[in-house]
Amino acid sequence: MSKVYDWFEERLEIQAIADDVSSKYVPPHVNIFYCLGGITLTCFLVQVATGFAMTFYYRPTVTEAFASVQYIMTDVNFGWLIRSVHRWSASMMVLMMILHVCRVYLTGGFKKPRELTWVTGVILASLTVSFGVTGYSLPWDQVGYWAVKIVTGVPDAIPVVGSFIVELLRGSVSVGQSTLTRFYSLHTFVLPLLTATFMLMHFLMIRKQGISGPL
Repeated sequence: MSKVYDWFEERLEIQAIADDVSSKYVPPHVNIFYCLGGITLTCFLVQVATGFAMTFYYRPTVTEAFASVQYIMTDVNFGWLIRSVHRWSASMMVLMMILHVCRVYLTGGFKKPRELTWVTGVILASLTVSFGVTGYSLPWDQVGYWAVKIVTGVPDAIPVVGSFIVELLRGSVSVGQSTLTRFYSLHTFVLPLLTATFMLMHFLMIRKQGISGPL
């Protein structure tokens, strides 16, 4: 086993990486409120794991979506638990994100030289809300359907381009199969990819600049 480790150590310098990660200085003013970002990340990882598990059974069609969710809740082993964890961790993620943004703002974490960290954080907050909007529609029940209809209809008030944006979001003039397909693709592929990218940027900048100090 030691020979295997030595082989990887010679090529990857694992110990140097471990030392760099474990020896980072933590300012004395840091308290539990500085952990809100990490809790948000944990919720996101739980979302990815439970969401991936449900993709094995969920069917993104207007005729089968609701029935497939019911099947997950009643017939799949521990399906009720997986979906419940997914649902409540989503709410927890939004709550922790809001508290994290408030903490950063109140402690001046957006000031120089952390402007880009703040910008990526705001983008991540927007992506989190987008997760909620798209995920809310996937069961395709009455609540989900009308939520999609209202949300996608909001841009219609924008002059000139409003109707184009509405049709772009819905995939057609009215809410239907194309809308559900787009929201499913956004929720399971586009948004996770964007979130992972901006999270990486966010944490790399925090790693580089360190944790912001108190006011």
